[in-house]
Formats: sequence, structure tokens, C-alpha cells
Amino acid sequence: MVNLTINDTPVSVKPGLTILEAAASVGIEIPNLCYLKNLNEISACRVCCVEIEGEGKLVPSCNNVVREGMIIHTNSPRVREARRTNVELILSQHDVQCATCVRSGTCQLQKVATDLGVLQVPYMHDLAQGKKTQWTKTFPLYREVNKCIKCMRCIQICDKVQSLSVWDVSGSGSRTTVDVSGYRFIKEADCALCGQCITHCPTGALRERDDTAKAFAALADPEKITVVQIAPAVRSAWAETLGEDTGGASVKQIVAALRKMGAEYVFDTTFSADLTIMEEGTELLHRLRAGDLAKQPMFTSCCPGWVRFLKSQFPELTGRLSSAKSPQQMFGAIAKTWFAERIGVDPSKIYSISIMPCVAKKSECELPGMQSTDAGPDVDLVLTTRELTRMIRAENLDVRTLPEVEFDSPLGVGTGAGVIFGASGGVMEAALRSAYFLTAGKNPPPDAFHDVRGYDAGRHGWREATFELAGIPVRCAVVSGLGNTRRLLHALKRGEVKYEFVEVMACPGGCAGGGGQPIDGSDLEKATPRSDALYMLDEAAELRFSHENPVVQTLYQEYLDAPCSEKAEHLLHVDHFTWEMPKHLE
Repeated sequence: MVNLTINDTPVSVKPGLTILEAAASVGIEIPNLCYLKNLNEISACRVCCVEIEGEGKLVPSCNNVVREGMIIHTNSPRVREARRTNVELILSQHDVQCATCVRSGTCQLQKVATDLGVLQVPYMHDLAQGKKTQWTKTFPLYREVNKCIKCMRCIQICDKVQSLSVWDVSGSGSRTTVDVSGYRFIKEADCALCGQCITHCPTGALRERDDTAKAFAALADPEKITVVQIAPAVRSAWAETLGEDTGGASVKQIVAALRKMGAEYVFDTTFSADLTIMEEGTELLHRLRAGDLAKQPMFTSCCPGWVRFLKSQFPELTGRLSSAKSPQQMFGAIAKTWFAERIGVDPSKIYSISIMPCVAKKSECELPGMQSTDAGPDVDLVLTTRELTRMIRAENLDVRTLPEVEFDSPLGVGTGAGVIFGASGGVMEAALRSAYFLTAGKNPPPDAFHDVRGYDAGRHGWREATFELAGIPVRCAVVSGLGNTRRLLHALKRGEVKYEFVEVMACPGGCAGGGGQPIDGSDLEKATPRSDALYMLDEAAELRFSHENPVVQTLYQEYLDAPCSEKAEHLLHVDHFTWEMPKHLE
């Protein structure tokens, strides 16, 4: 152990820890803005500097390792003065209109400045102007250059975790900033829209395109019948920035909130997750029996960030994707066909809104093939979980007093298998549960496929397991995070591994860690506790197999005939070759 003193407190810690980590181990917070453990330890912001007795200069605590006998002061007058000066200099190049920023209240720069008591900036403001501040208003990811503090987090998360390198340093000296790499516009980049740069940005420099005004307008329009769907992963995270713990608020409270906002129908995307399993599971068995998986696997296709990644990085593998649409898009197609017929309305009057943990879903609903009728897109508008919480705040709704209201019928019925779609490994597990039934004629134990759950990335960076379906061994892999995905695809192409079925989620931890999920300013990775909450809901569910969903059964009996029927192919499947992605910048 290494023995040292921090703020007059004796501390013993393991060798190799940084000063920042050692202080945190005894409850001493050292403010920082650029630090991300193992990803961004460059001490660019200089906010985390501390004073070490015997050292002439202040030392950044994020990348300096503890030594025996150190006497450290994290908040001495000298440290406070330097920290305040550094923050004031950062603010001089920052758009400080906090009242109009989506990160107000969760912005780390705002918190540090407030804690330091910074009431004015003594330096001349030096903000970018003209063309440098322009950004497209239609792309799902939005950047505000004058809120960027050059911490480099977005560069590191996109490069080291997601392996896309969409962001890079631009300019030099005092004009150094962050921009799209290769001097490209964002629409020309091979951005997967995973949104991880947004969730790891300490300020409001990166955010999703805000569509809340469109949602409020639709909810207030008497000519529109608003149909809202809520994704599985939203339920475990939505109230985190509204004062509740992860998983502490019920999805039925979201139903109550949306009703108060004017939504006519509120449904559960777990219904269409169950529907996706029926289509994708049937497709898997068809391809397995036909020998189509002898050389290359079938990949899941419900994550649009992953689909964008595959089409830009490995376009030759596009045909290996399942043709099944995502649950969001299947729901939209059914809402404007079967559901519209059941309630006797023209599909053109239905305005379909989805609430997703994802930024890429905003792009997915606009793709070719996502319009099943003449009534416009199957899904008209996508809101992230963050946008939902902003709308709840705008309506002055208190989570603590919101009642629990049931989903509407019939598209509000889902199973536990549908709920775990929000966790890495959940799609695979749900598919295997029903694929087993389709081949064996009986249900397996609900947790028979527990091994594919994505808590541990495994030695490769992904999970793998082998199960038997109809006497045929099915080798499965589950991967989340696009850097891990790239390594898996290279291993497949080199013949180092062999699988028949692969689940891929663009965001680390799956949709629970999605780029549209709440940001609380703590830098804590919450995919695991959010996933735990989803698995608890699955365990408590009355129905845990997608094929047992009674509404899905009725849908096939009344309208679709059978999984992968001609009508199901038209409404619930898509041709992935109908659109292109910008190629990767070499």
C-alpha cells in the first residue's frame, strides 16, 4: 500500500492509483472537466490541479500517480486561485447563456463555476463567429461550437470506444477547436449516430436535434390522432434527472404524463419487440435450415446505429443483416395499418411518436422502406428519453405525484422477453427463448439462455455461447460498443471465430446505455444498473416468452397470417440495400 496525506487525512491506497482516484477513495472530490478514466487522462482543463508539498508547480491529479509520503492539498488558496483562473479562461471562450442550454443543471462546467463562486468573467469574451458556428439543423446530432471547451472527450470516446474517429482537433494555438475529422460536414461523415459523444460531453456542446416543439404541436392538434410508443430501455432511466433513482419510477407514470400532455393513445414498444422476435426468430430458423448460416452468421438489425456502422465500415456484410425491421418501425407499420383499421380511422390522421433511448432512431424513421402505407412515414417523430424529461419539466409535472396509468389496448401488451430488448444480450435471449419453442414445441426454462447476457464482455470483447435448436448447434455471440464490434467482424472475416447468430448493439451495454438516455453530470456509466432493472421486470412479468403475447397472436390470426408471410414481409421487413452510408475516412 502507498501511504500519503490528503487534506490532513492519512490515506493508504493501492500502488498505481492517481491522486484523483486516491482522493475519491476517501470521499474527497477534486473537480475536473476533461477526465475520463482510461480514455482521456490528458489534463487539458487543468481544473483538477492540486498542491503537493515540496513541488514547485501545481500538479494535475488525473494523471499523476500517488507516491509514498506525499502531502497533498486539493483546495489550498493557491489551488483555488489557479482553479478559478482556469475556469474563468474557459468561460471566456464559452457561450454562457445557460438558461437556454439543455444541459443547464447537469453541465459540469456550470457546476464547477458555481462551486468556485465565479460571478463574472474578467477576461474578454472570444467566441467563434460566422461560418464557424454554422451547423445543419436537420441532422439528428447537433453541435454548438461556442459551448465546446476542447476537453477532447468526444474525440476519445469516438476513437477508442467506438472506433469511428468522427471527431478530431482542428486549428492550432488559441484557435484550436474540435470539429468533424477530415474537414468534412457531419452529413458526409460515417457517424453511426450512437450518441456516445453526447453522453460523455461535459457541457451542452453536443446534443440531439430537439424535436419537442414538433411533439407539443402534434399533441395539441385536434386533427391528429397521436399514438405514442415507449421503448423498453426508457422505463429504467427516464426519471434519473427528475430526482429518482435508476429504475425507481414506473413506465406507467410516463403513460400518465403523456396523457396529461394530450396523447390519445400510449402504447408499449415491448409489444413490437415481441413481434420482432417472431419475425427475426422465424427468419433465423429458415436461414439455419437452408444452410445460409454455414459460412457467415445472421446479424440482428434492431439497432440503427449498428446498421449505419456496418453499411459504412463493412458494406460487403449488409446481406447478413436480418431483414426484420426494428421494434420501433414494426410498431409504426402496425399502428398505421391494423390498428388504424381496428379503430376505424384513416391512417393519414395518425401521428406516430416514439420515445427512444437512442439518437440514431431519429434517422432510422426517415430511411427508405420505412413507409408501409400512403399515410407518410410509419413513425412520424422520434424523441429521446432526454427530450421526454424536458417535456415533463415543461408541463410542470412532478414524478412523485404522477399516478400509474395502464397502457392502452391493444398495442400496450408486452412480455418480459420484450422488456429485456433494452439490455445487451436481451434480443438474443428473447429470440432463443422463442426459437426453442418453435423447434421443440415447448418452452425452455425462462432463464435457460442466461449466458448471453452482456454483463461481462469476455476475453474477446464480446460474449459467446452455444445452444442447440432442433438438434443443430447454434453458436451465438453478443457484442456492444462499436470498437468491440469492429474487432468481432475482423475476427469473423479472418476465420478466427465462427457463429450462426450475432447480436450487436452500438452503445456499450446496449440501449440501456443509449446515446439518448439521461445525463446527470456524474460521469457514472449506468448501463449495468439500468439493465439490472429491466431483468428484474422480466423476472416479475406474467408472460416471459414473446410467442405467448396474446395480442401478437391475434395480430397474426386476424391480419398477418404467420411470421414471415407475404404480408408480414411487406410490413415488417426491409431491404437494407436501398440506401447508402458515407464511407469510412481512411
